[in-house]
Amino acid sequence: MSGKVKSRSAANADSVPGSVSCDERILRECHNLYTQSDSGLITIAQSVGVTLLPPRKKITVMLMGNHSAGKSSFINWYVCVHTSTTHHPLNQRYIEEHIQRTGVAIETQGFTFVTSGRKRESLTGNATLHLYPHFKPLQEFKGVSEYLGTEICTSRQKRFSLVTFVDTPGLVDGDMKYPFDVDQAVLWLGDLCDLILVFFDPMGQALCKRTLNIVEMLNEKHGDRLRFYLSKADEAGGESDRQRVMMQIVQELCKRPGLNKCGFDMPTIYVPNPNKPSRCVNQIEEVCRTVEKTINQTVQNTLNSLEKDCELISEAITETLSNDRQCSVENRRARCKSCFLGLLGFTIPLLMLFALVLGSLSKEMLDLVLGAHGTETLSLYLAPVVRVFESMSGEVQLYICGGLVFLSFILLILSRFSSRTKQTLSGKQKRQLQEKLEYVQEVVKTKKRGLYEEYLRQSVGDQDMN
Repeated sequence: MSGKVKSRSAANADSVPGSVSCDERILRECHNLYTQSDSGLITIAQSVGVTLLPPRKKITVMLMGNHSAGKSSFINWYVCVHTSTTHHPLNQRYIEEHIQRTGVAIETQGFTFVTSGRKRESLTGNATLHLYPHFKPLQEFKGVSEYLGTEICTSRQKRFSLVTFVDTPGLVDGDMKYPFDVDQAVLWLGDLCDLILVFFDPMGQALCKRTLNIVEMLNEKHGDRLRFYLSKADEAGGESDRQRVMMQIVQELCKRPGLNKCGFDMPTIYVPNPNKPSRCVNQIEEVCRTVEKTINQTVQNTLNSLEKDCELISEAITETLSNDRQCSVENRRARCKSCFLGLLGFTIPLLMLFALVLGSLSKEMLDLVLGAHGTETLSLYLAPVVRVFESMSGEVQLYICGGLVFLSFILLILSRFSSRTKQTLSGKQKRQLQEKLEYVQEVVKTKKRGLYEEYLRQSVGDQDMN
């Protein structure tokens, strides 16, 4: 036993060349750009009313199928350590990690997340939901929390450091009772997974109606994520028996209108065993290539989303600053309007008071105050108004004075309402927003271009890079 552990540790050490892979580093860098506490894109976006979700650092691959279809065995094989001098993947021996229990009986009764980490550990439901907060809505499905678990292992084989497997319960028909609504839980998980692997084995084939019902509903929304495989193909007998099994599975699938489509492919796979050679074509490496293709697509999508989110934040900040300038202009107009109405409202009673004071003063007093020329000029301009006012009865004069007082009151009220202004940003807030805009435009976008170039250099030569 100790020899196996040493061999596994040595093989894992060989597979980790002192640094993470390029794709893993890019996904981590993108995730950090979003989640930094002070200058992360999520924090910046929240300051301008935009909600962003951080990209995941790993893809999620869900395995589903009948019970004993080989889902758990495939996970164990994927994370196992290969120990052989030959480079052909199907001729290598491997030391199995035994992350998941396997057998003919229903071994996986709940949902198990299998991921890589620093040490071997098993987590229960609450710890699993803390590790994967985006899966917390699973709590809404009655009974699921008690059947959630996570298996963490130290393997870094293949691309396991970038993959989280979701091992689902084996699906059966009949009187089998699940402790939760397995159909709805699987459908909900399908919305979040990047890849869905459906395993049909030679014994169960595609005869389980529950499996086909779930697959058909998943196909309606996520047909591009579904991949079908004939697992345990080495147990199907000879080549003719295998062909017959595949034809029966395809016939069952074609009975479902949603699954009857062109370009249908179902590779034959099985876990290689050097002690049990088989002449059956094993396409299990095709599954690995599918996972790797999904990882590459996820890296591209993450970088594209980073660029879109930068544009979204830049537009939101620019719009916020523009709206603030517009509000400042409107506030100045409101203040000017308020001052004008207020001045007009105070002018009317002041004029009435001025007229009352003038009427109470004698001509000698006016000559003394204004001079003879000033008194004559004032009389010239006010004479028409005085004649009209004196021609009215006392009651009409009282009504006019009351109307002028009421008009003054209305103008003052309008002035009060016109003085209301919109809230604007302080100088400090505007400087901070401008700094955030420059950070997104100059730092984050530059970082994104560098990451994209780093990703492309894995595939193309320097002469093809601009």
